Amino acid sequence: MSSPLIAVSHLFKSVTDATGTLDILRDIDFSLQAKQTLAIVGASGSGKSTLLAIMAGLDTPTQGSVHIAGEDLFALNEDQRAALRAKHIGFVFQSFQLLAPLTALENVMLPLELAGHPDPKPLARDMLVRVGLAERLNHYPKVMSGGEQQRVALARAFVVKPDVLLADEPTGSLDHATGENVMQLMLALNQELGTTLVMVTHDRALSERCDQRLVMVAGQATLER
Repeated sequence: MSSPLIAVSHLFKSVTDATGTLDILRDIDFSLQAKQTLAIVGASGSGKSTLLAIMAGLDTPTQGSVHIAGEDLFALNEDQRAALRAKHIGFVFQSFQLLAPLTALENVMLPLELAGHPDPKPLARDMLVRVGLAERLNHYPKVMSGGEQQRVALARAFVVKPDVLLADEPTGSLDHATGENVMQLMLALNQELGTTLVMVTHDRALSERCDQRLVMVAGQATLER
């Protein structure tokens, strides 16, 4: 078998304050091959979002390692981790995180521009067409529905063809029908572009569509296939 695209090894995360030490993550250990999908599930406060942030290199573990495409995230400095994220990782958030002053097209062009792409507009336009927003290219987020904004966010994440997509409750702020449509779109793009998808979700039906489920309970994890 080829080397895993993502390898999380014996990961611990603790925080200490005046009341003592709180263990947020305890000995998390798993790996994913390219193109696999993983749902991270569990109750609020179980460590799901902390784990996702550490996998992105946005938070640091107390102990353990995360390798992305063979790179040890925490052997890198902050600038090097940012460069690795730009090269390998896309993000989708529950709250969309679109830039309000930019149109849908400009939001999707932005990561291409940051990557130095010489002609980002056609690629951004094509991706918005693929997510069903051909008529909304020049609209601003404030005049778009939640489902439309999340589709813009998906287009922005997938337009750079990331090796890894990290999604934090991507349907959490949407109604059931809209969330279902967004999820089908995300999984279709994931398969089409060959991205490895890691998704935090409370939706059990959604999690069961993934290749594996990482069930979090009080900072510990059990991997289900």
